[in-house]
Amino acid sequence: MPLPTRRRAVSTFAAALTAAVAAPSYAHAAPTAAQGDTPRTGPGPRPLPQAHAHNDYLHPRPLHDALDHGFTSVEADVFLVGGDLLVAHEAADLDPTRTLRALYLDPLRSRVRANHGFVYRGYHRPVQLLVDIKTDGAAAYAELHRQLTAHRSWLTTYAHGAVRPGAVTPVVSGDRAARVPMEAQRVRHAFYDGRLDDLGTAAGADFVPLISANWTQTFGWTGVGPIPTAERATLRALVDSAHRRGQRVRFWSTPDLPGPARDAVWAELLSAGVDHLNTDDLAGLEHFLRSNRT
Repeated sequence: MPLPTRRRAVSTFAAALTAAVAAPSYAHAAPTAAQGDTPRTGPGPRPLPQAHAHNDYLHPRPLHDALDHGFTSVEADVFLVGGDLLVAHEAADLDPTRTLRALYLDPLRSRVRANHGFVYRGYHRPVQLLVDIKTDGAAAYAELHRQLTAHRSWLTTYAHGAVRPGAVTPVVSGDRAARVPMEAQRVRHAFYDGRLDDLGTAAGADFVPLISANWTQTFGWTGVGPIPTAERATLRALVDSAHRRGQRVRFWSTPDLPGPARDAVWAELLSAGVDHLNTDDLAGLEHFLRSNRT
């Protein structure tokens, strides 16, 4: 739908939701900045529950740079090429040596083994691996499922109606064609990245644990001046709706250039309880989150 119409629709939904729920609560969302990040219990940085590395594979040391900054969620774009999953943002950048297995799955397995079953020693929550399928959704997911099955001992798994938490939770994003084969599975080692349209539907957190949305398609505020009252209400209503169902929230296309506007948006997201702050600037977000602990 046109952007103004979409914003009006979301705002109407948010107003109704806010009126219906005076004091929402939820059980499974990540802590907000006001709760602080996780205490250090071993060597390395304190994990940052809200830190999500967008386009993580573009950093000099994919995965490792994010973990060195305490990130607990990383994102890799993949293409199905010759029966394998290659990591790249564009097809022109494909390199047969840069596979999902080599850049993420194998290093994560080694890290989990070294840290007694966890990505961060002493941090007993799953780290999220967001796999953004760029093309051939159903076929790419079939190969992803095959590769994840080989690592199932340390992955969060859905089996016959129950979720078993693991050290890493893979979540499938991107090409929407992956949804149908995923929903049909009785056993899977990945979950689905939902959209705002999934809020309040039959798709629960055991299938859609994450709701992601393009910030600019719902909000006009870019961090300059105070956030409009109506947009703040919309943001908080959307987050509350997801949290009541045990779902986490992430927005992409938020401002990501260093400066007061970006910090203002990040602060508003934290205040609203958004679970993952999306960035390409690992050091910048780490500094912001650690500086805003209370």
